[in-house]
Amino acid sequence: MPIKTPKPWKTPKVYLLPNLMTAGNLACGFSAVFFIFQGMKDADPSANTYYTAIGFTLAACLFDALDGRIARMKGQESMFGREFDSLADVVSFGIAPALLVMDIVLSGFNERLAWTIAFIYLLCGTMRLARFNCLAEEESENASKDFVGFPIPAAAGMIASLTVFILWFNEGDREIGYWRYLLLTLVLVLSYMMLSEFSYPSFKKVNWRTRRSMPWVFVAILVFVSAINFWKVVPFFIFLTYLTYGCVRPWISRSLRKEIEEGDEDFEPELVLDGMVEGEEREKSDEPAA
Repeated sequence: MPIKTPKPWKTPKVYLLPNLMTAGNLACGFSAVFFIFQGMKDADPSANTYYTAIGFTLAACLFDALDGRIARMKGQESMFGREFDSLADVVSFGIAPALLVMDIVLSGFNERLAWTIAFIYLLCGTMRLARFNCLAEEESENASKDFVGFPIPAAAGMIASLTVFILWFNEGDREIGYWRYLLLTLVLVLSYMMLSEFSYPSFKKVNWRTRRSMPWVFVAILVFVSAINFWKVVPFFIFLTYLTYGCVRPWISRSLRKEIEEGDEDFEPELVLDGMVEGEEREKSDEPAA
């Protein structure tokens, strides 16, 4: 009776550039955790320590957006990249915001309560990532590209940006007073929204070839410039708008939703002179009918 030899282990596809972006995401998350621990260790930490940690968290959001987009542009999506991305997200958007909440937001509460609220956020975020991977395994080519539940990078960005806003409003004072109740509510709301079935657009169809009308381009530039010049205020309202959009999205008309999320159809740019176009039309009109 012939002996069946086991199949050799198959090496997963590991593409350099997308996974390099994911590694940048992980590095930013690790740096954010490091600076949060520095703030916990210091008896009187400066606001710059927390600004640095929050800056790394927001930078991780940028790397997370780039890795998937680069993978799709290059046709380099892989199971390894998806799993690597989820593991990096647990650190950057799960552990780092949870520690930030424990240290700054809930420092005036009971220690056990602070740990419980932070862990609920971490647990819900990790479960959402696991659900995302399961749905990615099951989806077909024609399946919806929307996110089911509020994405954990957006949740981490919202916590980080609101913390920046509160520190700025309190002039860097770590004791945020009654603001902690708002943060407490926000963490619980985000925990629920990550596990909810609200659908959020992924904007995967928006790329360098997407067209927009002049008012949309103006608004996009205005938001971008405002986010840079008023980085302690504007980013929070951007994340808040995205959170609210998912709740009201079912009541928005399909045409308006498509305009917001996708833009016009892709197109090939054409550089022609008016005279050449007129000449071509004139030549066509002079041709005898068949």
